[in-house]
Amino acid sequence: MKIYLLMLLMLGCTALQAQKYMTKTGYIKFYSHSPIEDIEAENEEVAAILNGETGALTFALLIKSFEFEKALMQEHFNENYLESDEYPKAIFKGQIKDFSSKLVKEEGEHKVNVTGELTLHGETNTINASATLTVSKDGVLGATQFIVKPEDYRIRIPNAVRNNIAKEIEVTVRVDLQER
Repeated sequence: MKIYLLMLLMLGCTALQAQKYMTKTGYIKFYSHSPIEDIEAENEEVAAILNGETGALTFALLIKSFEFEKALMQEHFNENYLESDEYPKAIFKGQIKDFSSKLVKEEGEHKVNVTGELTLHGETNTINASATLTVSKDGVLGATQFIVKPEDYRIRIPNAVRNNIAKEIEVTVRVDLQER
């Protein structure tokens, strides 16, 4: 009887895991264009999970994992703007709108809309973005681009450098999700 229960438990866990698509090596880039200076940083340590039954999405990343071309920019970003010792993570929890579990089973490119809550620098705001999911036998590749305003997340930019940083920051996301 114990062996039978153990086998049922293992099968149940396997079935639950088969509904999840995950990565720990997702990619997020942000880009700020201003007449004085362009600022760009990349993070390739983004954890992401897509629930293949419900369309729920979760992304999490450490702020200090963003890499800049110039070390001084990275230092200012972490210490002065994002205050990454106090606010070490950014988290997105959302949902693919009008999701059907068939979506992750049908190979090809699918245009979707995503909505959710982005928590950054201690503030949470709603994000709505169009995205592309490319489904193949190897998994699900997700890609999107959206705009974030630093002021919406209480990110203070000193007057001395205010013209160096755009009022709207372009965020690009790519995740290669594998079924688990």
